[in-house]
Amino acid sequence: MEGQIVYSTNSSIYHDDEEDSNLSKNDYFIEVCFEKKGRAGKGVTIIKGFLGNKEDLNSLAKEIKTHFAIGGSTKKGEIILQGRIQEKVINFLKNKGHKTKKVGG
Repeated sequence: MEGQIVYSTNSSIYHDDEEDSNLSKNDYFIEVCFEKKGRAGKGVTIIKGFLGNKEDLNSLAKEIKTHFAIGGSTKKGEIILQGRIQEKVINFLKNKGHKTKKVGG
């Protein structure tokens, strides 16, 4: 297999936690969007683009869920929260020093 080139559309395989540790919260945007999916078509707020290790992502998710007293989970590097709470999450993240961007309606 040596010397062969392999291509992939999966961007997460190039993810390097060491590179991310050098980034500050102001070096990237966290996207907050709303999607209508889930049980019975209820909507969820999704936080995408957080750069950091899995423990930091889970810690941030837990902090948000506790602060707003809502349910949610983390999957594939995203935080999925129950309900339409984009604006509240954006304000919460800004107060923690993150740069955010609202995506979609």
